[in-house]
Amino acid sequence: MDLGVRWKLHGDGRNPAPGAVVRPDERLSWPRTIGLGAQHVVAMFGASFVAPVLMGLDPNLAIMMSGVATVIFLLATRGRVPSYLGCSLSFVGVAAIIRAQGGTTATVTGAVFVVGVVLFLVGLAVQRFGARIIHVAMPPVVTGAVVMLIGFNLAPVTASTYWPQDQWTALLVMLFTGLSVVCLRGFWSRIAIFLGLLFGYVISWLFDRVFGKIHSIGPGGKVTDHWRLDLSGVGRADWIGLPHFHGPSFQWSAILVALPVVIALVAENAGHVKAVGEMTGDPLDDRLGTAISADGAASMLSTAVGGPPNTTYSENIGVMAATRVYSTAAYWAAAGFALLFGVCPKFGAVVAAIPGGVLGGITVILYGMIGLLGAQIWLHGRVDLRNPLNLVPAAAGIIIGVGGVTLKFTDTFSLSGIALGTLVVITGYHALRALAPAHLRTGQPLLDSGTSAYDEDGASGASEDPDRRAGS
Repeated sequence: MDLGVRWKLHGDGRNPAPGAVVRPDERLSWPRTIGLGAQHVVAMFGASFVAPVLMGLDPNLAIMMSGVATVIFLLATRGRVPSYLGCSLSFVGVAAIIRAQGGTTATVTGAVFVVGVVLFLVGLAVQRFGARIIHVAMPPVVTGAVVMLIGFNLAPVTASTYWPQDQWTALLVMLFTGLSVVCLRGFWSRIAIFLGLLFGYVISWLFDRVFGKIHSIGPGGKVTDHWRLDLSGVGRADWIGLPHFHGPSFQWSAILVALPVVIALVAENAGHVKAVGEMTGDPLDDRLGTAISADGAASMLSTAVGGPPNTTYSENIGVMAATRVYSTAAYWAAAGFALLFGVCPKFGAVVAAIPGGVLGGITVILYGMIGLLGAQIWLHGRVDLRNPLNLVPAAAGIIIGVGGVTLKFTDTFSLSGIALGTLVVITGYHALRALAPAHLRTGQPLLDSGTSAYDEDGASGASEDPDRRAGS
């Protein structure tokens, strides 16, 4: 059985020829391959370490399980889909809601475990029936709206939890991170979140030296005088040791809050697999179902022991695009580094010490980017928001999801926020489509041309049904 763990040496193993591509089944020399693996670890540092901290999970366990998840993914796809699986940011809002409802860490991981099961089953369905079932059930208008409401639902977390801890540090980190994303080039722009974290650590340390303790909301939620950067836990942590494991617990209310994230994960996987296929020149449509199932299985394993869910990382896809090295051997090296970091509690203590103000600056950009990925899905799918069939369910669902609207059924059961917003978008779209007149289902523009004159370049495609186009 070919597990994709044999690689041919590319050229002399040193430097690829100009314009040459190192394919997934090739590798450079082992020292260079290991170096590329380390680069992939750095690329996923920012998001993959911030996410578990924001979710209240053990960062050491998160990084360890990201290595395990990457190994599972590479084996399942037989080495054809080079990708790194890191902690998914899509669940940050879900974790915040579950905890606000009184849920524990085990409740969070239990809800996310169920999402992994559903994602695994979706992957099996895609393998059996093809990718078209994704487009039929979740056309771009639905997927984009759900991703958008998941991201923007996080805004109150930044505004009320992180930003008030140190507003000036948050502002500086936000500005530095934004400049890094826009102004840096190549690999450096891909690790802008990581650079923002480093900048935040330095600024917090300097402010502590210059201004002393800050009087603000601390990590415990109480207003006290405290240091911005407290590294006392780093000194007490061991150099070598296993992270803290725990089992999940299951509550229906938490599961219903988490389930909509399946849509975001399917969209992420589909987009990433397509992008990798285009970069490597190897069409990977036949691997999409396998990739989704592998992601689900890896998330199930991670959450079963108390870790976070995982997903493919665009940061690492960006590194491949910049280096033109798509060797899966580099990802095996990256997984090895992740496992080593996972058994270093001192490293986890450094991550856990991220100041609240730094998280405030990072999450302003990070959460907004998650939400605007939904708009990007609309743009790629050429969703016509002039058509009320698209506009009405998306508008209603986003407002419900972002605003935290609650629909109470009984004293013990209600739907709100992300769960209710997603339900409104999906059921609203399909119900309205079944009842809508034919001219709406074909996506003909309803507003006068003057209203949309700014979109002249896309006018020719505006009348095309995004559902039929996506499924073709």
